Amino acid sequence: MAGLIKREDIDEVRQRTDIKEVVDGYVTLKSAGIGSFKGLCPFHDERSPSFHVRPQVGTYHCFGCGEGGDVISFLQKMDHTTFSETVEKLAHRINYTLRYEDGGTGPRREDVGKRQRLLDAHKVAAEFFREQLQTPGAAAAREFLSGRGFDQAAAEHFAVGYAPQGWDGLLKHLTGRGFSQDELRLTGMFSGGSDGSDGRNSRIYDRFRGRLIWPIRDLTGATIGFGARKLYEDDQGPKYLNTPETVLYKKSQVLYGIDLAKRDIARSRQLVVVEGYTDVMACHLSGIQTAVATCGTSFGTDHIKIARRLLSDDGTGGEVIFTFDGDEAGQKAALRAFEEDQRFVAQTYVAVEPSGADPCDLRLSHGEGAVRELISSRRPLFEFAIKATLKKFNLDTIEGRVSALRAAAPVVAEIKDPAIRPGYSRELAGWLGMDVEDVARAVAGAVKRGQAGAAGKTGRERDQQGRGQDHPNRGGQQPQARDWQGSNRSPNRQGGWNEAGASRRQADGHAGAPPYDQAAQHFYRDGDQHGDFPSYGPESGQVPAPEPAYPRPDLRDPVVRLEHQALEVAIQQPGLLDANQWEQFMQARFLAPMHVAVHGAVRAAGVSGATPSQWVETIRQEVPEELRSFVSELAVTPLPAQNDDALRLYCRGILNRMQDLQITHLKADKLGQLQRMDPAADPEAFQQINRELMELEMQRRALRSE
Repeated sequence: MAGLIKREDIDEVRQRTDIKEVVDGYVTLKSAGIGSFKGLCPFHDERSPSFHVRPQVGTYHCFGCGEGGDVISFLQKMDHTTFSETVEKLAHRINYTLRYEDGGTGPRREDVGKRQRLLDAHKVAAEFFREQLQTPGAAAAREFLSGRGFDQAAAEHFAVGYAPQGWDGLLKHLTGRGFSQDELRLTGMFSGGSDGSDGRNSRIYDRFRGRLIWPIRDLTGATIGFGARKLYEDDQGPKYLNTPETVLYKKSQVLYGIDLAKRDIARSRQLVVVEGYTDVMACHLSGIQTAVATCGTSFGTDHIKIARRLLSDDGTGGEVIFTFDGDEAGQKAALRAFEEDQRFVAQTYVAVEPSGADPCDLRLSHGEGAVRELISSRRPLFEFAIKATLKKFNLDTIEGRVSALRAAAPVVAEIKDPAIRPGYSRELAGWLGMDVEDVARAVAGAVKRGQAGAAGKTGRERDQQGRGQDHPNRGGQQPQARDWQGSNRSPNRQGGWNEAGASRRQADGHAGAPPYDQAAQHFYRDGDQHGDFPSYGPESGQVPAPEPAYPRPDLRDPVVRLEHQALEVAIQQPGLLDANQWEQFMQARFLAPMHVAVHGAVRAAGVSGATPSQWVETIRQEVPEELRSFVSELAVTPLPAQNDDALRLYCRGILNRMQDLQITHLKADKLGQLQRMDPAADPEAFQQINRELMELEMQRRALRSE
């Protein structure tokens, strides 16, 4: 039974994983100062590197697009995997055994090991097939590619290969690389017969022989199966032969080209579904790099789940474009796709070339521009479905038109956007030659019947889609307060942190709530010197102008800039601050609203006992969601130091300046008190404040002498 991964194991995986090593698999990183690396952002197009990684704090941030987080969130976004899948992948990477809550289990270690062996076998096989494509025996394969407009560079880009005609070429190659026949039987790359009394397959031979080979990969880029096209007339097998169902390969869950297209799909929020491997190649080479294809099956529910994750299908945009051949089979495929249309929030379209040519043929006969034009000429899928429905009836007779209306009205009723539906009701009336009001009534009736049917369904499926372990704190359990070990490395509760501040945050309703003084700022009008609450409300009839809750700090202000630098030091180098510095920092007064919120989160992370591996991520989770990118920015901004000694001096200097600023604030408060006092009325209190002023001045001089 699957369960939630224990929080301490998540923290351990995060701590043990080198974020730079992981990011290096996707981004070329170069040194950007002590403990900092930068490269071109994988989440948006840019020419100058603005993507920074800080391995010491386990955080990345892009100063261009604002993406940021830890190694888990990075892999989630790059590979489009769930939180649990990502943690399990990282745990396997470092050979760590995860534990699960409430007796739940994850993948067994032996199963993970077997799966990796299968992946390794596929990787070696893919390399073998690619090498074979350059041999003299692969002339027919090269001619096939050339005849469809694909040169050697295209073949290499898509890792196309060739399976030699012999019965055991791949078998010998893999057994020579240390794979046993028992392992290879599980890959789907081999066939075998039974000649023993126990029914066990004693002999296996290559499944793919004399065929052009396309590797089929998952979202992470790992080869999990193959598609093979026959080349020779004496081949008695089917035109296309794919890997059968295996532990790795589930045809209802794989999309050819998804490894190459995933980044562009996520970036442009467009998915193009074509019918074959060569169509994917033709689209990508024509600039349509969001194209994928199903592998021996129609586009179904499991494919949609993958597509929705890539598209961020949340109702804020995105489009899915299906391309089908213009023949009867293609029309049937389009109608099957329309049946799944309601599972998408994104708008669905269909692109069919009038002559019936597929993207590969279109590129070959009319060039790459024709492929791009085909995709741009897309029509809404429901329009295609309506017209395909009408083709089934004889519209020259009254009976045929009435039957067509009865069949087409439910199709119009399924249009998701109610603002578009009336327009297609009018279009349908025109296509049928019927009164608009009659058609509108038929569509309205179909809508009501659809709503009545939907009302009877439970929300179980939606709930299940919404469940998941999105964050280690999921489930409502707050981390137990515990000390960090060693005051010279990190803050601890004995060091005198301001726990009252954390208690006040918890009293506000949740641990991530901003301190009251910051929250109150949102109620003050600009220029209101007294801080009185404005009289907004039903009685006043006034509506407050929308203002950003957290305006970007103006770093031209030297005080705000110092606050910013102090937060960078506290987040990036907590181990360089001693107990006294932490006490002073935690009691400091910040002015910029964004700084106030982050300062409160740092205090809360300290009180909760966050360990070094949890430090930055805990702070990120303590601030409002709109400030999490800002925390990542603070965590990766390079500090102006070229070596460890300079770094220590810089951090100490910033904290001393921050303490100097706080002393200035306190002195101003004390001087204000003196000005309001009558020395004769309370001479003892007057003298006490003077002594406190002298002590503050001595502290400031000591700081400045450093």
